[in-house]
Amino acid sequence: MSLRPDPKELAARARADLRMGLPVVLGLDGRAALVAAAETLTPERLGDLRALGPLILAITPRRAETLKARPYSDAVARVKVPAAADVAWIHGVADPADDLMMPMKGPLATERGGEEGIALAGIRLAKAAHLLPAAVLVALADGPTLAAANGLTWLDLTGAEGLWDTSLLAEVSAARVPLEVSKAGRVHVFRPEDGGEEHYAIEIGRPDRARPVLTRLHSACFTGDVIGSLKCDCGPQLHAALAAMGAAGEGVLLYLNQEGRGIGLANKMRAYSLQDQGFDTVEANHRLGFEDDERDFRIGAEILKKMGFHAVKLMTNNPKKVSMMEANGLTVVERVPLKVGESDFNRAYLATKAAKSGHLL
Repeated sequence: MSLRPDPKELAARARADLRMGLPVVLGLDGRAALVAAAETLTPERLGDLRALGPLILAITPRRAETLKARPYSDAVARVKVPAAADVAWIHGVADPADDLMMPMKGPLATERGGEEGIALAGIRLAKAAHLLPAAVLVALADGPTLAAANGLTWLDLTGAEGLWDTSLLAEVSAARVPLEVSKAGRVHVFRPEDGGEEHYAIEIGRPDRARPVLTRLHSACFTGDVIGSLKCDCGPQLHAALAAMGAAGEGVLLYLNQEGRGIGLANKMRAYSLQDQGFDTVEANHRLGFEDDERDFRIGAEILKKMGFHAVKLMTNNPKKVSMMEANGLTVVERVPLKVGESDFNRAYLATKAAKSGHLL
C-alpha cells in the first residue's frame, strides 16, 4: 500500500526517535541491532539494552583518535562497552566536555572486522538528529519481531540505495518582503522531502535567469546573525552580502539551515566550550567526533537550479563552495571576496579557517 513508509521516511522517523531518547531497530543483510543515541540514553533504557546482550558503542574515527582507541576502519570505531559501565561512562566516551578533567577513559577495546554498516548508520542518524555522533548497539536475532513487540521503528537498510543522499527539495511558499537593502525583496521557502529543516532563498529584485546572478550561500548562524556574536564573521558577512545585492539591484542569498557547519547549535556550543579550553575550531569539531565541515552545499545548488539559475557570481572566501557549485551543474563565473567582520575576538578563528580549511582571507 502507498500508506506504508518508504526507507527515507522510516529514516526520518528513526532520527526523531533517537533525538527523543527512543531506540530504533536497524537491519542490514540479514543482521539486526537495537540502536540508541548515546546522548539521549537513560539508565533505564541502558538496562533494557544490556539485558539483550553485549553492548557496542559506535563512535567516529575522529572521536576514537582523541580517545586513543583503534577504529580499525575509516568509517566507524566500535568500542566494547564494559559490563559494569553505566550511562555516565557512555556519555563520557561520547562527549569530550570533561576530557581534560578525566583524560583516562580507557583503555578502550574495539572490534575488528565483521559487519559495521549498522554501526555507521547509527552514527549517521545521530548526526542527522544534531546529537553527538555516538550510538549504543546490541545485536538481535530477530529485529522485526522485537521492533513490533515494543512499538519501535524498524528500518531495513538492505538495498536502500540513496538513503543518505541529499533529500529532494520543493518550494512550498514565497512572498514579497520589503527589506532595508531593497524594497524589492522576496523570500522563497524550500522544504526537503525527508522532513528535515527548511531552507530559504532571499531574492533581491528580479534577476535575469539567463545571466550570472550575484549569489551568497550563507549557513544559518544564530549567534552571529541574530545576537551579534563576535566569535565569528557570519553576521557581518550576511549583512554585507545583502547590502551588495541591494546596491546591485539584484541577487540571491541562500540561507541554509546548517548551523555550526552542519552540526547544529547544541554541538556548536559544545565546540565553543572546547575552544574556551584552548582548542581551535577544527580541533574542537574533531574532539566531538565531527569532520571540519559537515555541511552539504549541494542543497544550495539544487535551490538555485529550481529557481532557474545556471550561472552565479559567488560571494565567498571558501574555494570549496566554488568547486561544489560547479560539481553540481552551476557555472561560477566569478568568486567575489567577502572579507568583513574581523575583530580581536575572532582573529584566531579566522586564521584557523585560512590555515586548516583553505579559506582565502
